[in-house]
Amino acid sequence: MRATDINPQQYEKLLEDKANEVRTTFSELTMPQLEVFDSPKLNYRMRAEFRVWHDGDDLYHIMFDQSTKEKYRVYQFPQASIIINEAMIALMSYLRHNTVLRSKLFQVDYLSTLNGELVISLLYHKSLEQDWYKEAEQLAESLLPRKKINVIGRARKQKHIIGQDFVTEQLPVGNRTYTFKQIENSFTQPNAAVNSKMIAWALDVSKPQSQAPNKDMLELYCGLGNFTIPLAENFDKVLATEISKSSVNAANDNMLSNKVENASVVRISSEEFSEAMAGKRQFHRLKDIDLNQYQFETIFVDPPRSGLDSDTLSMVSAYKNILYISCNPNTLFDNLKVLSKTHKVTRFALFDQFPYTHHAECGVYLEKLDSI
Repeated sequence: MRATDINPQQYEKLLEDKANEVRTTFSELTMPQLEVFDSPKLNYRMRAEFRVWHDGDDLYHIMFDQSTKEKYRVYQFPQASIIINEAMIALMSYLRHNTVLRSKLFQVDYLSTLNGELVISLLYHKSLEQDWYKEAEQLAESLLPRKKINVIGRARKQKHIIGQDFVTEQLPVGNRTYTFKQIENSFTQPNAAVNSKMIAWALDVSKPQSQAPNKDMLELYCGLGNFTIPLAENFDKVLATEISKSSVNAANDNMLSNKVENASVVRISSEEFSEAMAGKRQFHRLKDIDLNQYQFETIFVDPPRSGLDSDTLSMVSAYKNILYISCNPNTLFDNLKVLSKTHKVTRFALFDQFPYTHHAECGVYLEKLDSI
């Protein structure tokens, strides 16, 4: 099946099938009722990337069939935001007649926002000279009039920016709107509408049981602060870790723009932080952080598909409350088999980040057995 072949009329059935598959995956464990959060049926992806195929005077976006591995032409991508679809048509039309910008171009990446900002990244198998820069400036100005378009050219050891290399998302969550600087070529949540539901769910499961905020929260894999910033309102203090330098910089900018003053981000991996917490090693990047000032009761993790490594899993199990967002139900299941020895799952959710696929994003909230 081609990625563009989707049928919105089938969405509810496909989502129910996915929910049943998730329930089956975790059937060996004692789990609460699954909360299911749906997605818009169309135009839900805020980012997309395509290879570019040159065919004589023509060129166009292509994707590859997952079964046959054969390439196919992509005119429109109904999963992507409206502005990405508008840009896809306009960009190919523009590039067909521009020898400087189309030469050696092999990939185009799009990053958009709900409020209509867009970064277009053009990836090349050539060095980018001054003539490219002049033509790219004209592209950014004329591609979609009245829209904020930024253009980036990438080649080996080169990155040229026309405008800026980020977008600023305005993300509604409940009765508040959060501002997030999202940097090109860095991780962002792809489905903005579902992301809003994920954040709202995380806020709900971790809300204080009294008027006073909860004690402190530790967050691993915080990225640009997507969860850090909203969740800070539920806790006295938040300490977040992230290994990507660009994401740490974006997280700090986002804390300023959202006026969050009780959260800090440190650039360190989860494995290194686990060693620091266990007293095994000291790290220069933690020299300005007094871990003794924190009273961590809750830990929030949003790990890669591989899940939590054994050392991090051991560290996580020591916390009273665990908030875990997972992009891989199988590794989440493996981690929960360990965590269920010390904790009970009290909330369980499915977030349909990627409709029409088998991919399932899950969330669980766990409470320590002796605290229930």
